[in-house]
Amino acid sequence: MDWLNQLRGRVLVLKCQLGDRAAWDELYRRYNPPLGYYLRRLIGRDQAADDLQQETWLSVVRNIGRLKSPDAFTVWFYHIARSKAMSRLSTHRDVPLDEEPVAEADAPDDAFCASDAAQVHAGLDGLRAEHREVLLLRFMEDLSYEQIAEVVGCGVGTVRSRIHYAKRALRRQLENNHE
Repeated sequence: MDWLNQLRGRVLVLKCQLGDRAAWDELYRRYNPPLGYYLRRLIGRDQAADDLQQETWLSVVRNIGRLKSPDAFTVWFYHIARSKAMSRLSTHRDVPLDEEPVAEADAPDDAFCASDAAQVHAGLDGLRAEHREVLLLRFMEDLSYEQIAEVVGCGVGTVRSRIHYAKRALRRQLENNHE
């Protein structure tokens, strides 16, 4: 995300905090499609994802005035969505495996190119929720490792590890789909 786009996002959040209806419409247009994608990939393609999407927006509308820093909006937004999704999944969630931190050099961010996008999107469905979410936040939302750690509620080392193992699992999915 470039600095001008970040500045526009901050101004948009400030306008929303002041009750600007047009700003709310723009914020919704900007964040609703990726939110829906994130939730559907995280919990499945069903009515529950749509419900969680609406619940997330209700929480955002009710609580945006409490957000102290407009720079923190994206992390705050996805933290709300993730909390709601994890609550919904709590009875069906896999117990995460202990994962070891991975050196940054071992986890390159450019492992997949744009031509593989359709296959990657399909392969995400076969991943564990913990892996799916870090890949979505990193590559779809372009969040930093530190921001992902805030959203997910874990350390940066755990985020690096999850991304490493998620990419490995996704590669296996893609290889299996080609056979």
